Order: sequence, then structure tokens, then C-alpha cells
Amino acid sequence: METPIVHSFFLIFAGAAVVATIALYTRQPLIIAYIALGTLFGPSVLALIDEPELMNEMSHIGIIFLLFLLGLDMQPSHLFNMLKKASWVALLSSLCFALVGYFIARIFQFSAVEAIIIGVAMMFSSTIVCIKLLPTTMLHHKHTGELVVGLLLLQDIIAIAALLVLYGFSDGTASSTQQWLIPMLSLPLLIGAAFLFVKYVLLKLIAKFDRFHEFIFLLSIGWCLSMASLAEFVNLSAEMGAFIAGISLATSPIAQYIATNLKPLRDFFLILFFFAIGASFDLNLLGAVIIPAIVLAIISITLKPIVFRYLLMGLKETSSTSWEVGFRLGQVSEFSLLIAYLASNVGLISVTASHVIQAAAILSFALSTYVVILNYPSPIAISDRLRRD
Repeated sequence: METPIVHSFFLIFAGAAVVATIALYTRQPLIIAYIALGTLFGPSVLALIDEPELMNEMSHIGIIFLLFLLGLDMQPSHLFNMLKKASWVALLSSLCFALVGYFIARIFQFSAVEAIIIGVAMMFSSTIVCIKLLPTTMLHHKHTGELVVGLLLLQDIIAIAALLVLYGFSDGTASSTQQWLIPMLSLPLLIGAAFLFVKYVLLKLIAKFDRFHEFIFLLSIGWCLSMASLAEFVNLSAEMGAFIAGISLATSPIAQYIATNLKPLRDFFLILFFFAIGASFDLNLLGAVIIPAIVLAIISITLKPIVFRYLLMGLKETSSTSWEVGFRLGQVSEFSLLIAYLASNVGLISVTASHVIQAAAILSFALSTYVVILNYPSPIAISDRLRRD
């Protein structure tokens, strides 16, 4: 007898194959097709998927693998120089986006607390969308790719701080000193331990058994998920742990072999991620949230490029590079979806405010994707001239 999970996978991946075919023929982004499929099959329309929580959990693994592969593509020395250089850009831009989001929310009659949460949700850009739209060559060799990744990582650190505050409220009080202190002390220890383990254990195992490709594959997945779990244990995010796992291996000659072999596994889970975004949206609330969501999404994709353009030019970046980085970072983040979910669960914001954040994120994913694939090199660009992988 067919189990629910097998039936769910059949619907998701058979449906994804159909919508992907249509999207490719009509030259539309695959990301948008997966989100639309999730909405169609989700509880609000056909209600064909009855395992939404399981889908959400599995889709989270896709983000973990994405960050692991991203770390494999980054040289540690370049990354740390970029983080140091761009830290004030990330802080100032985040503050600007938060203030704009707050005032827009107040205009639409949301409470002060809801407006603060909506403002915080506007601070971040989507790691998953940005990296999916960056050509691999840009990740490896291009300064633009380093800027995008550096700013995304700094935003992730700010997002983790925001999530810690929300987790504190979930216990009934603001975050305790211990909740803040453990992650702050754990991060450098986790980084140091990862590099030492890779140098003295992992690379020696890889060198000894490099002929056994299955072993390298299993070792890579085990290392990625072990670091993700360890990071969660010390109140950091699983994504950050996976990134540390990747970057600790980045200087190894085996790094690109691992990255190439794990990409299909990453894509499998990322399809689930985008499907889950669409499936989680309640269309019954669309009428109440659509106007503020459209305003927030449009403000995001127009304001963020302008702010990043002027801040990055303060770092002596060229105008064209600054504009490109700004447009690539123009959307709202998947972290914003998590912030909306947590804030709603602990009663800080209403279901309507939560869905405004969700709708703004989904709309910004779509609009930003179109802007990037029509104007900049991308693996899914509509123009043959701009298509890069």
C-alpha cells in the first residue's frame, strides 16, 4: 500500500517536472514555478499534500546543503577580508530597511510591536535566491560574488541575533544572558574545532580512501550535518554550522569534487523548500494582506539596490558593481519567513501580520528573480547572452 510520504513525493516531483517544463518553454524562472505548485497543491487550493510539517523539515535540509556548498566555494582569507570590509554596510543597510518597514507597517495600521517585527523581517535578503541566481564562476572568481556572499553572511548573523530574541520570548521572557553568551562564545570555538578536525582527521581519511567515491560522499554529508547539529546545540543556526563545515574544507583539493557531487542532492531538497513556501500560504487571507505585501515587496526591490549602491560606493566599489550587488540582494529573506512564524507562534504578531511578511517575501522572490535574470548573468537567465552556470 502506498504511504502518504511516497504519495506526497509523487505529487511534488511529478508536478514539479510538469511546471518546470512549462516554465522552460515560456522562459520563466523555475523558482516561481515551484512556489506556484506549492500554492496549488497546498491546503488553500487543492489540499493534496497532507504532510506539510514533514515537507518544511525536509526543505530545511536543502538550505543546510546550500550553505555547505557555498562554504566549499569560498577561500577563508578572502571571506574574512570581505566580512571586515563590509560589516558597516550590512549594519547601516539593515537599520535603514528596518526603519522603512516599520513606518510602512504603521501606515497600514499595524501595532507598534507588529511594525517592529515587520521592520526586522525587511532587513534581510534571501541567501537561497541570491546563491541560486549567482553563476558558479562568479562564486569562485568574481569580486561581485564575494561581496554578495559577505553581505549575506553578515545579515545571517544579524538574523540569528533577532531569532535568539524571539526564542527568548517563546520561554515567556526576553533572552537571558546565558542564551546570548553561549552563541557568542561558541562561534569562535566551533570555527577553530572545525578547522582542526578537518586538518588532522578528515583530510587524512579522505587521502587514505580517496579511491572510494561512495565513502567521500558519505563523509561529506556526515560532516555537513554533524556541524549543523552541533551549531544548533550551542544556539547557533544549522545553516551557520553547515557553512563553517564547508569553508573548513574549502582549501582542500577535494572541495570542488565534493561540491559537484552534492549539487543534485541540494537541488532535491531546494525544490521541497520552494514548494513548502507556496504550500504554507493561506489564500483566504490574501484580500487582507495583498496591498501592504505588494507595497513592502516593491519597496524592497527598489530601495535595497539604491541603499547598497551608495553604501558600497563608500567602499570605493564601482557604480556598476554596486548596482548589481544591490539588485541581487533586493528581495526579502527566508529568515523573514521564520521570524514571521516564530513571532506569530509566541503571540507577538497576528496571523494577518505574519501573512503580510510571508506574502511580501514570496512576491519579492518573484520580482527580484525577474529583475536579475533579465539584467545580469544567471544560470536561469532568459537570454542566452546572460546564461551562465
